[in-house]
Amino acid sequence: MKVLDIEAVQAFVHVADLKSFTRAAEVMDSSQSAVSLKVKRLEDALGKRLLERTPRLVRLSAEGLAFLPAARQLLAAHSGALESFATPSRRLVVGISHHIVGAELPLLLRRMKDADPHVVMEVRVSTSRELLDDFDRGVLDVAIVLRHDNRRLDGEVLFEEHFGWMAVTDFVHRSGEPLRLATQAEPCSVRAMAIAALTAGGVPWTEAFVGGGVLTVGAAVSAGLAVAALGRRVAPPGTVDMGPVFGLPPLPSRDVVMHTGVSDRQARRALQTLATAIRSTAA
Repeated sequence: MKVLDIEAVQAFVHVADLKSFTRAAEVMDSSQSAVSLKVKRLEDALGKRLLERTPRLVRLSAEGLAFLPAARQLLAAHSGALESFATPSRRLVVGISHHIVGAELPLLLRRMKDADPHVVMEVRVSTSRELLDDFDRGVLDVAIVLRHDNRRLDGEVLFEEHFGWMAVTDFVHRSGEPLRLATQAEPCSVRAMAIAALTAGGVPWTEAFVGGGVLTVGAAVSAGLAVAALGRRVAPPGTVDMGPVFGLPPLPSRDVVMHTGVSDRQARRALQTLATAIRSTAA
């Protein structure tokens, strides 16, 4: 009877989810070569090639796709066995900017659960400004925000977010007419950034829609009501950057930064998993 190494199965699932040996190594607090060796040993034990590797891409093979659900069940059973010893829960209150979290949120939460089911996450989504205020008041354990100014220069930079003037491809804007704009309500730093760029570029604009978050703004864009300044990573499917087509001024990029003061090992490992998962959405 074959006995599978739990760490090897865990390494395979992380690589499958993150599509990267490097990012899987970050989550496991290991090296890329060690993760690669674990996956290779698992493949040897099963007699199957689970992953297809190229210099620029890692993806599941047909055998890997078939094995992945069983691998998840095995890890869940292993975690359940460990839970018999009543490991205490750790609650983390995490604030994430509207403009950072998108449709990938369920996957991020799934990765957090798989990494440590004893971490209870309370997620709050708001503007970067409000989240930093809450973090400074001690309301949040973690704030993941866009850096718009020099208010805070600390924190861990996760990646650089690039913005575009996102719209559906059949959206019509005639030269000389005010640009129909979808934005969040004030105060919103991305709204201010967009208006400042239009004003500096001498582009007339008018509010066509004001939403209460990126999902509502994205819905207005998808409906063809307006153009919106959105991160290309979180823009709705089917939208494109129409800035070059309409001759709109380029939008600046912004760093995505994680601020935290937690120090215990369980919380730090959970945040390392979250940071790696968020980075993977920028690839």
